[in-house]
Parts: sequence; structure tokens; C-alpha cells
Amino acid sequence: MGNCSLNSICFLVFCTSLLILTSSHSYPDVVALFVFGDSLYDVGNNNYLKNATVRLNITPYGETFFKHPTGRASDGRLIPDFIAEFAKLPLIPPYLQAGGNHQFRNGVNFASGGAGALVETNQGLVMDLKTQLSNFKNLEKQLRQKLGASEVKTLLSTAVYMFSIGTNDYLSPIFTNSTVLQSYSREERVKMVIGNITTVIQEVYKIGGRKFGISNLIALGCVPVMRALKLATAGGSGCLDEATVLAKLHNKGIPKAFKELESQLKGFTYSIFDAYKAANERLNNPSKYGFKEVKMACCGSGPYRGSFTCGRKGYQLCDDVSQYIFFDAIHPTEKANYQYANLKWNGSTKIIKPHNLKSLFEK
Repeated sequence: MGNCSLNSICFLVFCTSLLILTSSHSYPDVVALFVFGDSLYDVGNNNYLKNATVRLNITPYGETFFKHPTGRASDGRLIPDFIAEFAKLPLIPPYLQAGGNHQFRNGVNFASGGAGALVETNQGLVMDLKTQLSNFKNLEKQLRQKLGASEVKTLLSTAVYMFSIGTNDYLSPIFTNSTVLQSYSREERVKMVIGNITTVIQEVYKIGGRKFGISNLIALGCVPVMRALKLATAGGSGCLDEATVLAKLHNKGIPKAFKELESQLKGFTYSIFDAYKAANERLNNPSKYGFKEVKMACCGSGPYRGSFTCGRKGYQLCDDVSQYIFFDAIHPTEKANYQYANLKWNGSTKIIKPHNLKSLFEK
């Protein structure tokens, strides 16, 4: 054997081995995804909530992709699942999932079916947005203990934070005839909802978040449950205008609020997806996007299959889910979710602005 310590080739091999050894203990470059919101984004948190009324761990939910129910409000994957896939991340786990031995470095999903930006929305039955923020803060502490402060600072500042919230704040009072929220004018309610969203975003920013993606709201009066409600209360077919008016007011307020945040918070970058426009495109031109049925849900009962009975006694199920935009009374099918996720990921400024999610992940 030659004298390795004097041999430059052996020395090079030694240095390379040392580099591989040390680098194997550092974390790979990854842009994490943290998800906040309602049932459009909940991947199973409500399965673990004692009092949750929106708990969709029943067949036929999940049948298209997972082949079993997961708690997702669809026949398959949701928008955050597709965004994770596009970003080359694994499926982002629900925060409340038992065990907790997850690669939290890839991100966590805090969304809760039925949740709103207002604490009063389905209070006691969901994790509202404020609670989701509190869970995020707890997670940040855990991560600092595991990874150290500087590692977590990098993780949080490069991560993307996705929000889907507001639908329940506007629809719940219509369902329940809540006098608490209906005592406010439309403008006051919208101001409260957007105010709560921006407060949570400011808190996430303080902890280190810089890149935020949010969706505006679709024409809420045109989802199957609202069409059914109009038929039952006012008679006649069509969309329930009151719900859509609230969505439009909300959609006007969100860009203004985010512009203001951008002017106040250094390094704040954002993406607003025009869900209203994307959904209307499909409702008005279904065949162009591969759909046949846009008014009726695939799963449920009653007019438009608009009652929340999917998977429960007496429900009906369509023959071909790929023809439908709505899987149940309010939630999109996996096919629709995929199309929306695609637009969020690399859509032009006609549908998502000022940045799409792909560019947020690359920044």
C-alpha cells in the first residue's frame, strides 16, 4: 500500500468523501408549502376534530384517485395536492394527522372543512383561520427545536403559503339564517372577512413568511346547494344572487388589501387567482373544458343533487364523474380541481396575478 497521506489523488478522494458525508446531514433545497383554508383545501384535518360536522371520510369521497375516503371533499385530489405535485413535493399532510412523524420540512396543511375567516363561522365545529394560525405558530416552535433557528428562518422565508377562505363566512349565514352576521351590512361583513385574512397574513409574515397565494371566490350563488335553495325558497331555476353579490364584493376587496400589504411589508410577494373567472368560463362553456354537467352535482340528493347527503342514506351518484364540475353540493370534482390548479401554477396574468404559483416557488 502507498502512503495515502502524501498522495494527492488519495487526498482528493478523502476530501470528496468528507464532503459527501457532511452534506448528507444537511437538508436538500426544498420550497415548502403551507396550506390554510376551508374544505376546498382540507386534506383530512376534520377527520380528527371531535365536533366537526363536515367530516368526509365516507365513500364515495376519494374513489377516483385514492380508492378510499381521506377526508378530502372531492372524488380525488384537491388543488393543494396538485400544486405539491407540480412543485415536486410529496402530498402535504394534515396538521392533525396522528403520529406526527412527517417530513414537516415539505410543509403542512392546516385547512379545516367549514372554516371561515370569522371566528363566528361554524364556531366550535371547525378550526377557524385564527386557530390555523395558532397551529402554525406551534409548528414553527417545534421546527426550531428540531432544525435550529437559522434553518427554520430559511425554510419559512422561501416557503409558499396558500389560502382558500371566505366561502363559509358568506354562505353559512344564508344556510342557518344567522342573525349575528346578517345584522351587518354586506360591505361590513366583507370588510370583517378581508380584515381577518390580512391580519393572519401579517402574523405569518412576522414569523418569516414572504410568499402568499390566495384565490378569490367563485359565483357562490351558482353552486348546486344554492341553486337548490333558490328553487326551495324563491321558486324558479338559476343562481341565488345574494350569495354571488357577496362573492363579487369580496373579490373587489382582496386585490386592494394585498396591494396595501405589499406597500407595508418589505419582500411581500403574492399571487391572486381569479377563481370567479375560471369557474364562470367552465360554467358557460362546459364542452370546451371537457364537461357536460355544470348545474347538478355528481353526488347527493334532491334538486341539482344539492343537499349535503353524498355518502349518506338515500344519496344518488352519477355514472361518469369526469362529466361534472361539482362532485357534491359545493365542491369541485378532481378533474375541475386539476384544471384550476394548472391555472394557478402557470396561468397568465389574465387569470392569476401579479405572479403565478410557479414563479413564487422559483423566487
